[in-house]
Amino acid sequence: MTKKIVTLAGDGIGPEIMDAGLKVLEAVAKKTGFDYEIDAQPFGGAAIDVFGEPLPAKTLNAAKNADAVLLAAIGAPKYENAKIRPEQGLLAIRKELGLFANIRPIRVHPALSHLSPLKVDKVKGIDFVIVRELTGGIYFGEPRVLEAEHAVDTNVYSADEIRRIATYAFELARTRRRKVTSVDKQNVLATSKLWRNVVEDVHKNYPDVTLEHQLVDSCAMILITDPKRFDVIVTENLFGDILSDEASVLPGSLGLMPSASHGARKGSAGGGNPSLYEPIHGSAPDIAGKGIANPLAMILSVAMMLGQSFGDLTAQKLIESATDSVLTSGILTPDLGGNASTEEVTGAVVQWLMSKE
Repeated sequence: MTKKIVTLAGDGIGPEIMDAGLKVLEAVAKKTGFDYEIDAQPFGGAAIDVFGEPLPAKTLNAAKNADAVLLAAIGAPKYENAKIRPEQGLLAIRKELGLFANIRPIRVHPALSHLSPLKVDKVKGIDFVIVRELTGGIYFGEPRVLEAEHAVDTNVYSADEIRRIATYAFELARTRRRKVTSVDKQNVLATSKLWRNVVEDVHKNYPDVTLEHQLVDSCAMILITDPKRFDVIVTENLFGDILSDEASVLPGSLGLMPSASHGARKGSAGGGNPSLYEPIHGSAPDIAGKGIANPLAMILSVAMMLGQSFGDLTAQKLIESATDSVLTSGILTPDLGGNASTEEVTGAVVQWLMSKE
């Protein structure tokens, strides 16, 4: 059955890395027989330029009817102080698709451990996942007030919101090293007190998984002093935003970091929506059009899509092995200390894939 994939190239380097990701998708599909079609839609600043809004109704409708969504990058300097910004489109599509679980794997490639800001012995062997609640909390809470001398942001969570993200984290931990670190600020915040109580309750269903709690400030410190202790970290929206960005520097470049955002599964009892996959870096307008953007985070996002939305673990592993091989061989873009172009790195990944029987 043909799978429909909606692509949102977006802004800056977005079109360049999306092209790279689709070339790799085409190559691996020939190997595994994966049947798909691409529906490219405007999004972000590119959509504002044409339609006056970052998430046009046509784009949203296409996304809702897709089997998966691939997003490259959004954001442009000219919208820095604009009333309507590209980033509003990202918040909107997450909400509209019910994407409550953001998944960010953090792994340091052995050949690149010297690029980490931490000492090699601190980062060697890092392999953990941050599970961030994505549709609740202070980013969406009401009331929201901004006045000249007064401002209010409201942090709101329900037990059901916490329960579903905690369940996701425990289920994921069962496929890994069976340890969950729940991060909150329960010594100060009412929402965090509820968070901890609900996570403890969910844990009763997973006696085979170890649960520990960390206050967010302590977790931020441990991410630098002892990151190898983590397996699955689960936390609320604001804390997850900050901690995942902190953790993303450990591998040495944002250009290596894929992510996935999940809601109710497509075809589930409640109907469900497609998942969205994207590299975590921005649109990098300073290098857009120069052909030097690192395509690997986009390529690895394609790999996550194949494994997590379509169950094609063979294709996922093939892409991951190809990127590992390219990194080990030293074919690196400038962000990794090399001088290879986006096209050269992509070509090397495709060549590796095509060389396999």
